[in-house]
Amino acid sequence: MNKLKKQKNGITLVSLVVTIIVLLILSGVALNFTIGENRNIYKSRNSSK
Repeated sequence: MNKLKKQKNGITLVSLVVTIIVLLILSGVALNFTIGENRNIYKSRNSSK
């Protein structure tokens, strides 16, 4: 009976790939906000001058 109830521990390859894709999308959005059209880095450097 115990041989039939085999538990799978750990993460699957699909969940790992989905997690990596979500992290890449979030990092792309964060880079777009800081370097892209808004240019927060450029504005912060020039505001002290």
